[in-house]
Amino acid sequence: MKLIDSKGRLLGKFSILDLGAALVILLVIVGIFVVPGTSGKSMMAQVQTKSIEVDAMVRGLNVMNPEDLLRDFKEEKKTNIIVRNKPAGQVEIVNVRELARTLAVPQPDGSLKSLPDPRPDNFSQDMILTLGGKAEMTPTGVVLGNQKIKIGTVLELEGKTYNFNASVIALRIKS
Repeated sequence: MKLIDSKGRLLGKFSILDLGAALVILLVIVGIFVVPGTSGKSMMAQVQTKSIEVDAMVRGLNVMNPEDLLRDFKEEKKTNIIVRNKPAGQVEIVNVRELARTLAVPQPDGSLKSLPDPRPDNFSQDMILTLGGKAEMTPTGVVLGNQKIKIGTVLELEGKTYNFNASVIALRIKS
């Protein structure tokens, strides 16, 4: 009896093409289930979550009553943040520090001196907000709500009575 007959059958019973197709299917099944490689691991298991603090600077926020806005920050204690037009969750308002408005005043000797703004009607507010929350630590940086946060990133802060932009000026990872 021949190993392969004239019709291409192995030992007269099995077609070589059918055996080849069965072998390919078997190798695919082994490749998927038995040897998954690194793709079988969850990314969430590899990412560390740590507490962070972010200092964000607000310049020239036009507000009629800055005291009311500061009171809102103290009462709410949390704010929603939006990064690159995508919601990134809620963070805690840790601290709010008002910055004094100053003017550059030329001196008789030609130098400039920074003096407090003497105008009584000041509807523009500068402040530094310290925000705290949990973020994921990745090799490329800090990720808050699936958005990377770095110095210079513009955050949109949204609450019940406010919606404005602030720029990240400091980022601290708490241990």
